[in-house]
Amino acid sequence: MCGIAGAIWTDPHRAVDRDTLQRMIDVLRHRGPDDEGVHVSPWLARPPYGSTPGVALGHRRLSIIDLEGSRQPLSNEQGSIWVVCNGEIYNYQELRNRLEASGHAFRTRGDTETIVHLYEDQGLDFVSHLVGMFALALWDGQQRRLILARDRLGKKPLVYQVQPGRLVFASELKSLLTVPDVAREIDLAALDEYLTYQYVPHPNTIFRGIRKLPPAHIALYQDGTLTVRCYWSPDFGQDIQRPCDEYVDQLRHQLRASVALRMQSDVPLGAFLSGGIDSSIVVALMQELAGGPVKTFSIGFPVPEYDESHHARRVAEYLGTDHHEFRVEPSGLDVLPKLIWHYDEPFADSSAVPTYYVAKLTREHVTVALTGDGGDELFLGYPRYRAVRLAGLLDRLPQPLRWTLASRFWQLLPASPRQKGLLRRWQRFTAGMAMGHTRRYADWIAIFGEQRRAQLYTDQLLAELPNSDPVALLETALARAGPRDPVTSVAVADLLTYLPCDLLTKVDIASMASGLECRQPFLDHRLVELAVGMPRRLKLRGWHAKWILRRAFGALLPRAVFRRPKMGFGVPLDHWFRHDLRDFAHEVLLDSSTIERGYFRRAAVAELLEQHTRGIFDHAYRLWALLVLELWLRQWAQPAQSGATDTRGIPSAGQFSGRPWPLGNHSRPVS
Repeated sequence: MCGIAGAIWTDPHRAVDRDTLQRMIDVLRHRGPDDEGVHVSPWLARPPYGSTPGVALGHRRLSIIDLEGSRQPLSNEQGSIWVVCNGEIYNYQELRNRLEASGHAFRTRGDTETIVHLYEDQGLDFVSHLVGMFALALWDGQQRRLILARDRLGKKPLVYQVQPGRLVFASELKSLLTVPDVAREIDLAALDEYLTYQYVPHPNTIFRGIRKLPPAHIALYQDGTLTVRCYWSPDFGQDIQRPCDEYVDQLRHQLRASVALRMQSDVPLGAFLSGGIDSSIVVALMQELAGGPVKTFSIGFPVPEYDESHHARRVAEYLGTDHHEFRVEPSGLDVLPKLIWHYDEPFADSSAVPTYYVAKLTREHVTVALTGDGGDELFLGYPRYRAVRLAGLLDRLPQPLRWTLASRFWQLLPASPRQKGLLRRWQRFTAGMAMGHTRRYADWIAIFGEQRRAQLYTDQLLAELPNSDPVALLETALARAGPRDPVTSVAVADLLTYLPCDLLTKVDIASMASGLECRQPFLDHRLVELAVGMPRRLKLRGWHAKWILRRAFGALLPRAVFRRPKMGFGVPLDHWFRHDLRDFAHEVLLDSSTIERGYFRRAAVAELLEQHTRGIFDHAYRLWALLVLELWLRQWAQPAQSGATDTRGIPSAGQFSGRPWPLGNHSRPVS
């Protein structure tokens, strides 16, 4: 697990020198605290054959395998092919054996050298042979081309910018911002997407002209031209009919093999344990494979509604793990500066807060942690999937009955201000019954739905917004499921959008902030291919989610694990905005410098604050999204003019250009 950065240029005036490359990797030090390396090959004129592009490759290393060797950038024997990689190639031993048998000689014991020789053997098809999580850059000096690639599910990030005569790339946006001539112009379409989804989905970033390489894509830069193509796309549109017992056997085999591969490590290893189905199954399999107590980690909060630690404790006791339970009282004021710095584009998933805490504390004991990420999308674990199924059944009713369900009667009933109150959920559900399948789901998952965004935006912003619809992202993803049932369709859409753009981004950034590597056994692409072909009835049977997981692994765990309802990993935002964050949020969101940006109507923002403070409605997630955005703009929208900086134009956590962080008398030390 590491950080990578670099460039290729065909115009010598756009060269990235060693000093610039050093700044690019210095700002990624948290991703790779153990070592660093650079390789720079200058632009060369070759009359009458043209020229050879200049190339710069930089790497920060978190050592996991072959601790003393495998320093990157790493080349072949001739020095004609160079690679930098962020991530892990889990099947590297199998690949190495095959490559050595065909005559390749290895100088290291690590996984990265496998990439070089595999490319020599397979050309651009090398990426389809890799099993793992990775974002990589490979320079082929003979072919004079740079290759960028990202793993199939999007576990590791990669951003880039193409300019006339140059391409620059990095693991994180903040690295690109150290390069001269990389502008920080806000992309208003991306801003609109952020306020819809709480993240900026690929291929956009919040900055115009800087892009994310999508998951399962490979990019080729040659002769000044970039081409991007998808290298993996399972058939999401077909139910594959097999006997249930056959699926159960395959699931047991695939997940067990996936866990075993991800337990390869030359450093201490453990697992996050929430006590839910997915993480508990992963830990149970680890315990079997290890033959002794596995280190497990959970986090507890003082608010019972957000505390899963007692569930995790019961599972740990049942399995006999070496369990570590951390008790913390999270503070938005304390952790926000760190989050704003590490998530270097607006990111409003508040579960980043507990994820950051548990990763930071886990890193004190181990360097690698396995997680249960992906189980909900693959096996229909989210409660909203049951809502989609119910809505699909109600769609079969005669139209007059459906209009009755969607009537304003339900909306006028007095309900708890809490978003998760039963009547509030029913009101939101019935409001969607008048919409089509796609718009309904978009409205359910949106932070600011279409109507709320229109009320929030100023006339100036509405006039300048590109003619694009954020819901188009969801429509495209839903279409990948073809004619399958509505529940499967939205799960496929979540797998392609919410999982890589939100959940995996959250885990990657929060864990790498502390130099912790997280691995996701459920997201082995072969297990994903198996799961996406399963008919819905094997996952959601009646109203019971993850039915086939219960069938396959029920004997490993207490029955209570499979019976308890799903619990989100969150923090009490509603309470924060009425107490700890109330004054701070009012100061920031209604500050003259905030309003003068021209994005949001002051009256609309004030109404959200007023309704939430008085308990009329729970706008906590919307207020969090607006607060994160404004604080991000103060830190990242322009180079820092004062305060400490890590490198050129990159402010340290807690240092903002313009108004200082925090405002007023709310300052607290950041650990």
